[in-house]
Amino acid sequence: MDANANREYANGVFTLLFDDIERLLSLYNALSGNNLPPDTPVKIVTLKDVLFKKRRNDIAFVIEDKFVILVEHQSTINENMPLRLLIYVARLYEKLIENKAIYKMNLLKIPKPDFIVLYNGTDPFPKERTLRLSDAFKEHPEALAGLGGSLELDVRVLNINEGYNVDIVQRSEELFGYVKFISKVRKNREIGMELDAAINEAVHDCINEGILAEFFEQHASEVRNMLTEEWNDEAAQKVAMEEGEEIGEKKGIEKGKEIGREEGMEIGREEGMEIGREEGKELGVGISAEIIPALIKQEPIEDISVKYNVSIEKVKDLQSALAMYVAEPH
Repeated sequence: MDANANREYANGVFTLLFDDIERLLSLYNALSGNNLPPDTPVKIVTLKDVLFKKRRNDIAFVIEDKFVILVEHQSTINENMPLRLLIYVARLYEKLIENKAIYKMNLLKIPKPDFIVLYNGTDPFPKERTLRLSDAFKEHPEALAGLGGSLELDVRVLNINEGYNVDIVQRSEELFGYVKFISKVRKNREIGMELDAAINEAVHDCINEGILAEFFEQHASEVRNMLTEEWNDEAAQKVAMEEGEEIGEKKGIEKGKEIGREEGMEIGREEGMEIGREEGKELGVGISAEIIPALIKQEPIEDISVKYNVSIEKVKDLQSALAMYVAEPH
């Protein structure tokens, strides 16, 4: 596969690594505990089309036309992943099934879906956890009882950081190599290396140690660019989120003061912080999330101020917050 031709759609190093049938089969065997042979029919069906790319998934594939597997890789757990995967799998079934097939009288047989998220972020997370779509359903009065139908979607979340789920990780040479690579980058950062140097050193060490050596030799520059972009995006989101919580807290305290009670202030503060997290775009976090990538690209502060119609002081504050976050090892 021509990786450069696919660059527009690649979410990151993980997606690039496993956008390959042999590696994907290795990953499936590791996650499922099976030992399917190399000639097992595997079809990659990852959502990559231009019209859908803002909602594209990381990896999706069909095994022997019986299972459709959706794999997501995350460094930050998204509680809305069951809903996202519901949308993804509906879109995939649209691609896998003929347009008129669902109108036929006979039962239509479709590949059974399976959903898994592989987590390798730095926040504490258990070995395994299940996210359920039903947790997102709004509560309703008992008087408004349902009519008997139901919908559920379970997502298995595995922590693949070094030292977690070792038995699974070691079943796949490629998954083991990916985990070791990310661990090496983080350890390099912990000893004070700049991000670029930390990635370069990790790539060099992996090649020398025979860890995904062929992959890194073929895609070294692409891996560097992808991982730098991934980690900078993570930094931008973190700074924007923290600002959202700060704005939300201030808004909440003001709301509490209006109530005029100590208890009300605490309630208002919590409500405000929730607003800051979930509706941060309406509180100014949206513009921060737009400004931060410009800062990462080192665009002039004055140009950013004019472009986004914010004060130079605001841009400098975000620049300082971003510098502090990026300086921390991850």
